[in-house]
Amino acid sequence: MIAFVSGGARSGKSAVAERLTLDWRQRLGGPHIYLATATASDSEMAARIERHRRERDSGWMTREAPLALGKALSPVPAGASVLLDCLTLWASRALYEAGFDEEAGCAELMELLLEARKRGIALVVVSNDLNEDLPPRDAETWRYLAFLQRLHRQLAMEADRVVEVVAGMAIEWKSGEELRQ
Repeated sequence: MIAFVSGGARSGKSAVAERLTLDWRQRLGGPHIYLATATASDSEMAARIERHRRERDSGWMTREAPLALGKALSPVPAGASVLLDCLTLWASRALYEAGFDEEAGCAELMELLLEARKRGIALVVVSNDLNEDLPPRDAETWRYLAFLQRLHRQLAMEADRVVEVVAGMAIEWKSGEELRQ
């Protein structure tokens, strides 16, 4: 099972994604794992990471996955529920730190999705929706947004469930039959 949760900055998408991950954990029975793409690069980011950790219950195991998404699942047991937070940050790292092109980035995301499906891992992927404003004026921002939107389209197509969060409200855009009760 794969879910894609998107929304604007500070919309409440992480809370929605955490609830979804825990719901799937109750059905699958495995551990619940927080797969973090963020690293504490400055004091503001360190404070945000710490706040997120405090808000999660103590049962979460945290693994860092700044770049190698598919490989990050290798130690995760089958039947686990995994929350990847967030694809937005991963995409910037992939382009600007690792030098991925769009094809390599899409391949890395697909490796993650295929690995999760193959091993029966419930995966919830969180990302910011950054394409709701006026088009950017500079080419580099445009390049990043185009890459992120391509990842979003790929993820939405592959996901069993697609949820958008607006002002804390989850709007379900896609739900697989196996998720209906």
